[in-house]
Amino acid sequence: MPFLQHDDARIHYELKGPTNAPVVVFSNSLGTDLSMWDSQAAALVQRFRVLRYDTRGHGQTSVTPGPYRIEQLTGDVVTLLDSLKIKSAHFCGLSMGGQAGLWLAAHKPDRIDRLIACNTGAKIGNAEMWSARIDGARKGGMKAVAAVVMERFLSPEFRARDPKTTAALQQKLESVSPEGYVACCEAIRDTDVTADLGRIRARTLVITGSKDPSTPAPLGQFIRDHIAGAQYAELPSAHLSNIEARAEFNAELVRFLT
Repeated sequence: MPFLQHDDARIHYELKGPTNAPVVVFSNSLGTDLSMWDSQAAALVQRFRVLRYDTRGHGQTSVTPGPYRIEQLTGDVVTLLDSLKIKSAHFCGLSMGGQAGLWLAAHKPDRIDRLIACNTGAKIGNAEMWSARIDGARKGGMKAVAAVVMERFLSPEFRARDPKTTAALQQKLESVSPEGYVACCEAIRDTDVTADLGRIRARTLVITGSKDPSTPAPLGQFIRDHIAGAQYAELPSAHLSNIEARAEFNAELVRFLT
């Protein structure tokens, strides 16, 4: 897979699909990497040019000194688009990636065609919650926070039903750099795009999970209510709706994009 050298970071990405097809960018959640979108990439790659990347501090993208800022994380996306000569693209992000999509649609509207904001919020959590998560990762590494995060990622029913996927996801989570994880936690802690929602003109689909404890459905409903014409889908899942409810998620994605 290719890399882009950008200032202080080397960004890891994958670009597949027909050369002249519309581009769909996928942005990962906190604690994952571009592989979280395997099912969605497979569903779209025959009709779209699929661009996936590892957010700074995650996967094979560089871990640079934190704290990170939403402007920094979204700047990586713009630089990646520029380097690949992609003028504009559809954008699908989940949680941290969803916030990146909201920020881009509000501040770089010419770069975003359609927006899918999944399991996210204009503001996610509070300072106390993020401080506890940050302290846990700094003191005990990723294994110290993995159990709690996995309970939020996937519902108990799914974890019992699909232990193979659950174990692979936990292994991926535990392999994330604690420094990169903390720096992204700080970015999410400090991000609030509430005032920006009314500026978004991109056609938007908001996806939530009915069992999501991290970004409950009302956060997604708030986004829908504050973006003109936004569509909404609530799926039977916890936080990673694209994995837990992949069939329903993919159906909503294909319907919206086509």
